[in-house]
Amino acid sequence: MPSVEVRPGIYWIGVNDHTTDLFEGLWPITQEGVSYNSYLIVDQKNAIVDLAKSLKVDEYLAQMNEHIPLESLNYIILNHMEPDHTGVLRILRKLAPQAVILCSPQAKDMVSAFYGISEGVQVVRDGERIDLGEKKLVFYHVPMVHWPETMVTYEEKTRVLFSCDAFGGYGALQGAIFEDECPQFDFYIRESLRYFANIVAKYSAMVLKAIEKLSPLSISIVAPSHGLIWRKNPGRIIELYRKWSQYAESGGEVGVTLLYGSMYGNTEAMVDALAQGIAESGVQVDMFDARRVHPSYILASLWEKKGVVVGAPTYEAGLFPPVAQVLDLALRKNVKHKRAMYLGSFGWSGGARREVERFARELGWEMTVAFEFHGGGTKEDRQRIQQLGREFGASLRG
Repeated sequence: MPSVEVRPGIYWIGVNDHTTDLFEGLWPITQEGVSYNSYLIVDQKNAIVDLAKSLKVDEYLAQMNEHIPLESLNYIILNHMEPDHTGVLRILRKLAPQAVILCSPQAKDMVSAFYGISEGVQVVRDGERIDLGEKKLVFYHVPMVHWPETMVTYEEKTRVLFSCDAFGGYGALQGAIFEDECPQFDFYIRESLRYFANIVAKYSAMVLKAIEKLSPLSISIVAPSHGLIWRKNPGRIIELYRKWSQYAESGGEVGVTLLYGSMYGNTEAMVDALAQGIAESGVQVDMFDARRVHPSYILASLWEKKGVVVGAPTYEAGLFPPVAQVLDLALRKNVKHKRAMYLGSFGWSGGARREVERFARELGWEMTVAFEFHGGGTKEDRQRIQQLGREFGASLRG
């Protein structure tokens, strides 16, 4: 994509990534892609805020050269040290050795550790200002959103907040970079939630602290490192991040994530009956077959919805492994304060129920019902499970 003017003298010079399969080597983006948003500020002194992953380097440098020669670059501002933000740093340092790298105190050692660069690195304090001419930059440290060295950069004249990973999302930019020009708006909201659940949610308390810290600022544009740039209603993405962060304590909204796996179809048949009962109670159900759906997508639903149903058979006296994998990831991501139930089939022994109840205890989930049935179950089992679904849905609404 060519560079895009964000505000007079401020340009998006980012890179779209349609080829990486796993973000952070873990989260699938094969279909969705992702953008690495970098911003060039042209003034009496010139600065880049955030960089990009080390792909399409020629395209990245060409966008910059549309506006300034590399020898006139004064500052390289690193809000965050992950390589998807800094991958082109080594080559940029070689081409523009005069540019001073600005970063938080914790990031200085990381610059050396990741890229072997120790000269020309300047630490900026929380609240420190840099004068570029007409434009003034202020740096705010927002630790653990989502690494300890993270900061954001605010330009006072144009009121642009360069927010780094905060307020970002998956999804390569499809022509439009601003939310008010984007015809796939719902896609980006959905992918912002998935990004939040995968990357940021574990540090929700720190996200809320950062939002509170930045609340006195007058913000005209939220310019994150990934996803859409918010200019018509920048408060929308901030409020979504606030709401999603609050789920860490509230447990989420009325709705059910039905996570299941089935070896021979017995548990799956009962899961369908349960889902029917929940739907009859007027509660939305998101169903995920853990054998076929990557946990990245399941986590987004788990984070958002108050109710959780685990449907899984006993496998070798324990929980069916694909379902156990998702619950283990939920534990690692602190997906807490849910209302839950379990159902599943067993053959020659039980065991899945005990493992689900252990996960529930460690996560602080309220286990309301655990229903195990032998083999394929009976017609009466199916009717009972459908009724349990109605009751479970009603309990969430009540």
